[in-house]
Amino acid sequence: MLAYRLLTEDDTSAFCHKVTAALAAGWSLHGGPVYAFDAARGVMRCGQAVVKEVDAEYSPEIKLGAL
Repeated sequence: MLAYRLLTEDDTSAFCHKVTAALAAGWSLHGGPVYAFDAARGVMRCGQAVVKEVDAEYSPEIKLGAL
């Protein structure tokens, strides 16, 4: 199964650490990053899709961050 996650975070080093941790856990980048203004909070937000091939059957109960 190909697992998919969309990582999001404020535009701080925390976002880079979140993506780096996913890459270190075997996830691969999927497409380019996105960057948008969160008007409600007045901050920029980042997003990056990642995918990982796993030997499992899909279930809505899967904790994707634990793969």
